[in-house]
Amino acid sequence: MANKLTENSILEQENKLYNAIKDGNITTLDHLLHDDLLFILPSGEIITKEIDLDTYRNGALKVDQLLPEIENLNIIDDMAVITLTIKLSGKFNEVPFDANYRYIRFWKKFTDGIKVVGGSGIAI
Repeated sequence: MANKLTENSILEQENKLYNAIKDGNITTLDHLLHDDLLFILPSGEIITKEIDLDTYRNGALKVDQLLPEIENLNIIDDMAVITLTIKLSGKFNEVPFDANYRYIRFWKKFTDGIKVVGGSGIAI
């Protein structure tokens, strides 16, 4: 496959994702998240891409600080699995939060770019 996934290409996508989350940039999030995304929130709830985007559209989530620390990055053919910890602070439904989370995210290469197809986050 031409344009194989590389560590740099995944880290570049991760950085775009962090900035889109901090800025509430729905256009970028829409591009980075696959239409069939499934994600498990720290609460245990399973969400789709549309549910995630609605969280930003309706202003429920506002992130003030996002400090990621990559733990592992494995590239498997046209997919990548990344684990990381993130210190997050902001407001969810106007309730302030400030906590550390561990995430796993699955990126897959498509003809229109590298997209998140799944993941999960837990408070640590």
